[in-house]
Amino acid sequence: MINKVVADAQAALQGLTDGMTLMLGGFGLCGIPENAIQEILRLGVKNLTCISNNAGVDDFGIGLLLQQRQVRKMISSYVGENAEFERQLLSGELEVELIPQGTLAERCRAGGAGIPAFYTPAGYGTEVGEGKESREFNGKMYLLETALHADYALVKAWKGDTAGNLIYKGTARNFNPMMATAGKITVAEVEELVPAGELDPNQIHTPGIYVQRIFQGKDYEKRIEQRTVRAAQ
Repeated sequence: MINKVVADAQAALQGLTDGMTLMLGGFGLCGIPENAIQEILRLGVKNLTCISNNAGVDDFGIGLLLQQRQVRKMISSYVGENAEFERQLLSGELEVELIPQGTLAERCRAGGAGIPAFYTPAGYGTEVGEGKESREFNGKMYLLETALHADYALVKAWKGDTAGNLIYKGTARNFNPMMATAGKITVAEVEELVPAGELDPNQIHTPGIYVQRIFQGKDYEKRIEQRTVRAAQ
C-alpha cells in the first residue's frame, strides 16, 4: 500500500512557488484548509491565482493572503465578506473573475474528469457571458465554459487514511471533493489520520488516487463566518 503521509503543512507544500494556481476548498470559513493557508502565508509566495468559492474574511482564511498581497487573481463565486478584497478590486490591485456558484463547481469537476469544456445556461445574457461562445439547445441558449485546473489543490477533510482516501463531514464537504480531483498535486489536511483499511469504503468521498500528499492538521479554529442567534425570549 502506498503511503502518502507527510509530516506537516511545510512538507506538504514543498515546491510551491510564485505565480502558481491554487484551488482551495471550503465554503465561507467551513471546510477550509487552515494549516495550508498558514503555510502559504509563512512562505510568502506571491502572484498567486486562487480558485475558491470565496475569499475568506479580512483576518482569516484567504483574507490573510490578500492582506499580504500574495494573491494576483481570484476566481470565485461569492466575495461579500471581505473588505480588503473589495478595496483591492476597486483599486485595480486584484484581478477577479466572478463565476456563478454552480458553474464554478462544475468547472472544477470537469477539470478532474478530463472534460475540457461544457455548456451551461447560467450567465447567458449577462456580463458573465461576454466574450464566450454560446449555442442553442432545444430552444434555450447556453454558454461554453472551460474546465479549471490547478498546480496545487488544497483540501480539508474530517478523516483520511495513509493511502489518501478522504471522508468529509457534513457541509464541510462543499467544494473539497471537486477540487481534490483537479490539482496536479492535491494536498489533503485531515482532522484524523488512520491506517489504510480503517475507513469504510462505502463512506469515502475522495478516493486516494487523487491525493498525492496527506497530513494530520492541528489547532483548527473552525470560525463561524456569520453567527445568527434568536433573540432571548
